[in-house]
Amino acid sequence: MQKGYQLFFGILAVMVISWLGLVVFPTVQLGHQSTRQVKEIGRHYPSEPGSIVLNGRKIYQQAGCVACHTQQVRQSGYAFDVVLNEVGDFPDSVKQILVDAAKLAGKALSGEEASSQMAQLPSTLLEGVDRVTAEGVIRLFKDSGAKVAANILPLGPDIQRGWGPRQTVGLDYLYDQPLLMGQQRLGPDLANVGARLTDRDWHLKHLYHPRSVVDGSNMPAYTYLFSVQPIDGEPSPDALELSEAFSAGEGMEVVPKPEAHALVDYLMSLRIENPVFEAPYMFTQADPSDINNSEMQPAQ
Repeated sequence: MQKGYQLFFGILAVMVISWLGLVVFPTVQLGHQSTRQVKEIGRHYPSEPGSIVLNGRKIYQQAGCVACHTQQVRQSGYAFDVVLNEVGDFPDSVKQILVDAAKLAGKALSGEEASSQMAQLPSTLLEGVDRVTAEGVIRLFKDSGAKVAANILPLGPDIQRGWGPRQTVGLDYLYDQPLLMGQQRLGPDLANVGARLTDRDWHLKHLYHPRSVVDGSNMPAYTYLFSVQPIDGEPSPDALELSEAFSAGEGMEVVPKPEAHALVDYLMSLRIENPVFEAPYMFTQADPSDINNSEMQPAQ
């Protein structure tokens, strides 16, 4: 009888601990989050989605996109770039410190190379070093009058693929209901697709016929989101400009339905390019000319 009580209370304890760990603690940590002011962008993050984006999310669900795409950028670690921003009033002293800093990182730096770094500011002194090395270099410059910073570099396969500049965190999903994180990657992760693929026409063509923009794509065509209709006089201004291999035929045009536009609006709203406290990184405003408008390869 005594053992029966012990077994009962043991099972009860396991259930209570599991409930606390899987329900209560996550709710306390994540369930009461609110938007935050991000100084790098000068506004609160994340932004509340509009009605068109919400409609697009429903279409994303109905089309089964979540079966092949995740919305979670993973991060396995981080490193640091050490950057010299200002030399200060004692350039000769700073020059010698640059040589010593290189030695600390196991590299050789000549006086001429140090002078070159000082002449072109901001100058990256060390790339991808660990935290101990970065902190040691910062200490070398402590009383030099120079301004040196250690910029955080998130690391991981997803980040190397260009799927996002940092890992996703709970704050990124604040307005997601239901959560469309996904479970497998037959296609690329989409957590930051709105920032890395900014061409609206590309998305529409990709939905109509993926291989029209990505050779060998295994994504299905969502032709039901488009109308194939005869050209009545002048072509529709909204018609897709398709190559001959993917056109609807002579005298016909392919026009996106409102559902296609809503889905593209949703995809282009998916952005995690803003730094947050839980996932910092060196934030720089992206140059539109640097955006790679091509489908990223899926994880293997």
